[in-house]
Amino acid sequence: MVTSSPFKTSFLGPRYWLTWIGVLFLYLISWLPQKLQLTMGKLLGRLVYKFMKRRRHIAQVNIKLCFPQMSEADQQALVLKNMENTGIAMVETGMAWWWPQWRAQKALGSLKGLEHFERIQQSGKGVLLLVPHVLHLEMAGRLMGLGCQGIGFYRPHNNPLMEYFTTNGRLRSNEYLVGKKDVKGLLKALKNKKVCYYLPDQDYGRNRCEFVPFYAVPDTATTTGTLMFAGSKHCETMSLITRRDENGKYHLEVLPELENFPSGDNKADVTRVNQRIEQSVNAAPEQYMWLHRRFKTRPDKNTPSFYK
Repeated sequence: MVTSSPFKTSFLGPRYWLTWIGVLFLYLISWLPQKLQLTMGKLLGRLVYKFMKRRRHIAQVNIKLCFPQMSEADQQALVLKNMENTGIAMVETGMAWWWPQWRAQKALGSLKGLEHFERIQQSGKGVLLLVPHVLHLEMAGRLMGLGCQGIGFYRPHNNPLMEYFTTNGRLRSNEYLVGKKDVKGLLKALKNKKVCYYLPDQDYGRNRCEFVPFYAVPDTATTTGTLMFAGSKHCETMSLITRRDENGKYHLEVLPELENFPSGDNKADVTRVNQRIEQSVNAAPEQYMWLHRRFKTRPDKNTPSFYK
């Protein structure tokens, strides 16, 4: 359980000076009008599109695989929008970490479905909330905390100074955090009727996975770790849809629990997880993290990589 991250005097050493410059820049930007920040982020994203060719290639491959029905022009347009949103995600991090409560509240367009949490918690259970890797995830978590503070399940940052800022920033909206290796900690939180965020939509390798459909890819490596938590008698499994609209307002909606989940059929169960993730992504495909090599693990180890 992580409830705070203390400041260390070692953070003032030369090792962290570049980190401080980046954080200070992000902090100062966060005080600008939101529309200006979003415009700056969009321009930054276009630089990502132009110069980070490896990441652009990964997004191109993912979008082509997932949306083969799209014309090539539409696919490329989606890639560009995705890169723009990648840049916006950088400034949204500053918004999430440092905006005062009144300003965060002003950016919330809608927050629906909290009654599902209340119903489950009143029955004596916690909620395992399936969340996709949307690019505005930091901001979505901050705004969800306006209506219901949850438990973040996360991977600690390799840079101790960034871990300090990340942890304390996320604790603006979360009750506490649980490290990704602390399985018992997350199970305990569910037993204590907490709402726990869980992101099951990346490729975590062959260990504990099933190959099931995700969009048009029929054999996507999908973690069965979700089922370990969802199988607890102390929780129900729900999912979250979140998007940012053209006016900079954020819309979040909690969907009702998956019935008879898990069923005992791992392939069927993780297929249902992917379907919920797709439903979330469809709300704003350009705001999803297509930069991740989602299809790097293939059923046959000898199959050439999609990303070469």
